[in-house]
Amino acid sequence: MNRISSLAEELSRASVRRDLAERIFSTSAQLVGVCLTVIGVFRVVFELNNVNTIADNLMAIDALVFLGSCVLSYLALRSMRAERSLALEQAADLVFLAGLGMMVVVCGLVAYELI
Repeated sequence: MNRISSLAEELSRASVRRDLAERIFSTSAQLVGVCLTVIGVFRVVFELNNVNTIADNLMAIDALVFLGSCVLSYLALRSMRAERSLALEQAADLVFLAGLGMMVVVCGLVAYELI
């Protein structure tokens, strides 16, 4: 009974990890598109208002960070070894959080520049 319970718990954890990796994968891919769209909007708005800022360059770097997170989570989903999958998933999670943090910094920079 104890072995069955342990196996069920391990399968449950693996299912949760896989679900998280799938969510990071899809959300990161969407945020790459959002970053590219925002870069286009920045270029138009900044040209019209004669504003110079590094926000569009930072957003391009942020798109690459989200792309890195997307690739890491994809590799985690494709990995056959549980240890490697967990390590890739944790790396994807950290890179994803770094991308979110960078997006907040860019938003603050834009808000400061437009005031």
